[in-house]
Formats: sequence, C-alpha cells, structure tokens
Amino acid sequence: MANILVVDDEIDILMLVKNALHKDNHLVNIVFNSTEVEKMDLGFFDLILLDVMMPAIDGFTLCRQIRHAVDCPILFLTAKTLEEDIMFGLGLGADDYLIKPFSIGELRARVNAHIRRENREKRNVLYHGKVHFNLSGKELFVQNERIPLTKSEYEICEFLARHRGQVFSKEQIYETIFGFDGKSDSTAITEHIKNIRSKLHTFDIDVIDTVWGIGYKWSQ
Repeated sequence: MANILVVDDEIDILMLVKNALHKDNHLVNIVFNSTEVEKMDLGFFDLILLDVMMPAIDGFTLCRQIRHAVDCPILFLTAKTLEEDIMFGLGLGADDYLIKPFSIGELRARVNAHIRRENREKRNVLYHGKVHFNLSGKELFVQNERIPLTKSEYEICEFLARHRGQVFSKEQIYETIFGFDGKSDSTAITEHIKNIRSKLHTFDIDVIDTVWGIGYKWSQ
C-alpha cells in the first residue's frame, strides 16, 4: 500500500485513476486545482502523478517547483507524444510518463513497479521533505548537506522521524534512546532537542514540535 497524489484538471481522469489504484489498496489523494499542491505536505506521498496540460500551473512547471521538496517518483500523465516533450519532462526531474489515453493495466503496472523499486532502494534511507536519513551510516542530511549531530542527537531524530506525527514524552524518548540504565535523566532530552533545533535552524528547518505538557513530535 502506498500514499499517492494525483493532479489533473479532468475530474473523469482523476476518478479513473483513483478507482484503478484503489484496486491495489493504495491510498489516493486527488487534486483538481494544481495551485493547491504547494500548500500540501508532499513528504507524505510515496508517488505523484501529474497531468502536463493544466490551466493554472502546468505539470512541467509544477514538477520543477516541487522536485526539491520530494524524493518520491513523479510520473507525468501526458497527451504530448513528441520525443522532445518527453525528454524535457524527464529532465525536470520526473521519473516516468504515461501517454494519454493509457490503459488501466499499464497505469497500475507502472505505478506498482515504481513503488516496488522505491521500497527496495529506501531500505537504508528515510526521507522527510528536505531532510533525509542515511540509516546505515547514522547520518542526517538537509538538501544533501550532512548535519553534524552527536550520536544521541541523531538517535532522537531518527526515532521521532520514524514515528512522524506521534507525540512522545521526554521519559519515553529517554528510555528508547538510552534504556533504563542510562546515566542521566529525561531532562537531558530537552537539551538535546534544543541543540538539534539550533543545528537545523541554519537551514530554516523546524521539524520537531513541542506539544506543551506532553512532549515532542516530528512534524514533517
């Protein structure tokens, strides 16, 4: 199951794609007005389908605008069949395209192939918008620049990011990272998170929210 975003200015196409991908148990969000896309949490999606010819913001422009914020596959839905159009779209950062009219079978096969590939390639990588983790190397990057976190700071970030949106108390975070035999106490978590925020602030990144009276959560 994957979270998929479909952007098209034709309601019939949106419903066709949504119903087709539901057959493979994917969760599908559809957007009729392309201007709404940049307001969304794009890091939530595992794959994005973009129509090329849309009246507000065309698919090529939209792909260029969002590619820096997402690492998931972007597939174009296009009636443009000229090789130069296709090459131009791929050059903007798209991963694939389907030429309209396309068959339901081809749509499902292409989408599922990309989802399978992403699942294979990202076993050791975790992406959240502009932030990504090298899980095997225990490193955090923002826009491909490594952030100099301590071991404890990294572990806190990875733990919260793996449970994005879930709130954890300082005590829960401490026990998860340091165990019950830790040499300090849960107040150390406050200082660690203060240091993490300071290091990420350089990149104008604010991913750890304080939930007053409860604890912290990863917001992106």
